[in-house]
Amino acid sequence: MAASCVPLLALALPLLLLVAWKRWRWGRAARHVIVVVLGDVGRSPRMQYHALSLAKRGFSVTFLGFCTSKPHDELLQSNRIRIVRLTELQRLAVGPHILQYGVKVVFQAVHLLWKLMCRKPAAYIFLQNPPGLPAIAVCWFAGCLCGSKLVIDWHNYGYSIMGLVHGPGHPLVLLAKWYEKLCGRLSHLNLCVTNAMREDLAENWGIKAVTVYDKPASFFKETPLDLQHQLFMKLSRTYSAFRACSEPSDPGMERSAFTERDAQSGTVTRLPGRPALLVSSTSWTEDEDFSILLAALEKFEQLIDDGERLPPLVCVITGKGPLKEYYSRLIFQKHFQHIQVCTPWLEAEDYPLLLGSADLGVCLHRSSSGLDLPMKVVDMFGCCLPVCAVNFQCLHELVKHEENGLVFEDSEELAAQLQMLFSKFPDPAGKLNQFCKNLRESEQLRWDESWKQTVLPLITDT
Repeated sequence: MAASCVPLLALALPLLLLVAWKRWRWGRAARHVIVVVLGDVGRSPRMQYHALSLAKRGFSVTFLGFCTSKPHDELLQSNRIRIVRLTELQRLAVGPHILQYGVKVVFQAVHLLWKLMCRKPAAYIFLQNPPGLPAIAVCWFAGCLCGSKLVIDWHNYGYSIMGLVHGPGHPLVLLAKWYEKLCGRLSHLNLCVTNAMREDLAENWGIKAVTVYDKPASFFKETPLDLQHQLFMKLSRTYSAFRACSEPSDPGMERSAFTERDAQSGTVTRLPGRPALLVSSTSWTEDEDFSILLAALEKFEQLIDDGERLPPLVCVITGKGPLKEYYSRLIFQKHFQHIQVCTPWLEAEDYPLLLGSADLGVCLHRSSSGLDLPMKVVDMFGCCLPVCAVNFQCLHELVKHEENGLVFEDSEELAAQLQMLFSKFPDPAGKLNQFCKNLRESEQLRWDESWKQTVLPLITDT
């Protein structure tokens, strides 16, 4: 199989060089940028935000990536952004794993290079890493041929994510680390998500990077009560956790598990005795251990059974990923009486509305490198939603314990935090509302304004 790729490369390279010569004759477009994600565009919010900010500053943007999930409407509606689909090669069902991986990498390299060379030459190629194998080398090569400058946006280290699956000493992981370290130095400009990563890149990789913190987009905000009701009614058609426990006696009332609306006046009110709404989002990968949350929920249920004054819970865990089926089976086995857990995949426009309607967020992200921060928490804070987050190395750069949320180490501590936060719920004088107030008063900088201050000067001065 690998040998069959050699003739393919021999045929493809001369053609690619010919295309490159044509593109070079046309010259690169100073106001054109190519954004590359070797992953799903719809699940790459930070790169979507890059594209939107570039478009707002007058750049035309070509966005290359897999088109599995729907991106934000703002991206689709922009006349300056064009999304170009990359073909995702599914893993082969035969042969050793290393051969399967090798064939996939060769295919992705040739396919991505072809797509890049068939585009109008750009002033910059913005690349998300990870995944960077083979994208970093391919984008650098295309940039050399077409005169484009490579900008790598370091979200994490790809080799550290591979290490969660294969172990840190696996030959593939060591090869990926060598590749990432070598090719990462080929870029013209490097961005990263934390100061801790910036320092690590400088000290251990010899790469100078600029920290560009994740910031919430403008559509992450508190959801008005009428929109909350609309969302709950929409979700109740598919998920029983959002349905009212009983029908209203007045046929003119419309009721969800949390709210009711007077059809005549249009007034929406929160139901007395409503459940608390707890939200978490995940890509269902090895760096998030949801058994911690499930164990904490079991303790919370036991507290209710023991007579503690605590509300019933609706726990919504959004996202897609490889371990979703595994955890869905564990959830099904729990047989909760006072807690309902549902695991929807939400439309891009509904996700901010859900966060803005929730009472508490939970984050179980443990960085594989210890150097990146969970964007889900950034989004939650944009919606003034307090968060309980599992602790790791650089979390303090985002979550301030006892100020905008709480940090926990294990399920016991999380259960105690849930008990404290939901005691006498909904208590206007409680800790939960104090955290919300702190978030409102913090006047967080939004993504586009932050991007304008940090990234725009870097690409207009070079």
